[in-house]
Amino acid sequence: MTLKYYHAEPAANSLKSMVPLIEKGLPWQSIYVDLHRFEQHEAWFVAINPEGQVPVLDHDGVIITHTTVINEYLEDVFPDVPLRPRDPVGAARMRYWNKFCDEQVMNYVSMWGWHRMVAVIARNVESGEFDKLMERIPLPDQRIKWRTGFSEADLKHATEKIIYAVDKVERALTATTWIAGDAYTLADINFFAYCGMSVERMFPELEIPKRCPRLYEWRERMKARPAVAKALAGENRTDPKLRTFTGEAR
Repeated sequence: MTLKYYHAEPAANSLKSMVPLIEKGLPWQSIYVDLHRFEQHEAWFVAINPEGQVPVLDHDGVIITHTTVINEYLEDVFPDVPLRPRDPVGAARMRYWNKFCDEQVMNYVSMWGWHRMVAVIARNVESGEFDKLMERIPLPDQRIKWRTGFSEADLKHATEKIIYAVDKVERALTATTWIAGDAYTLADINFFAYCGMSVERMFPELEIPKRCPRLYEWRERMKARPAVAKALAGENRTDPKLRTFTGEAR
């Protein structure tokens, strides 16, 4: 068996499927894709994933993309260390929270991540070279995002969605130990990767420890898990000043 995992820094999408690989104790080969060098749009990578996005899981030549799909695949193929409840009700709750995170959290945190980090990179690329880089982006929506960025109204709406999300998770944690119930699941990994690990530092004005004490305590429990700590300590070539999720960029 060979597992290859193509990823960027241990944050957001790349972190979300890295943690299950480690939690399950699977042997896997780490292949770093440098987003600052636009390696995700190089011909060699687009041959692996035509959408030009990380992460990608290669399991003995079978290519799996999109983190929620990757994580469900890992559950189906490697069930010995379960991160998805085995009862239908528990699995449904986990999937509900994954859907919520994918649709109501990820894109809005990503807007701020792009605004703070990727836009800086784009501005430092010479105009002629920038146009060539844009032509290589496979997904039309991504090309538009790179060319136009986000308006102040977009960013304001994104902040409102993030506030709604952290308050919703705070309420959920009044009733259960973990987000989807009393067991640690993929839902916890999902929310942590996109929002929980970084929301306090990205948005200090929200005063998360005061506003969401249960979320803050949950975040500390997540960071204390050996698999999560190992993933967070992984390779990170991003300039610290541009690290939206794990460093200084604000």
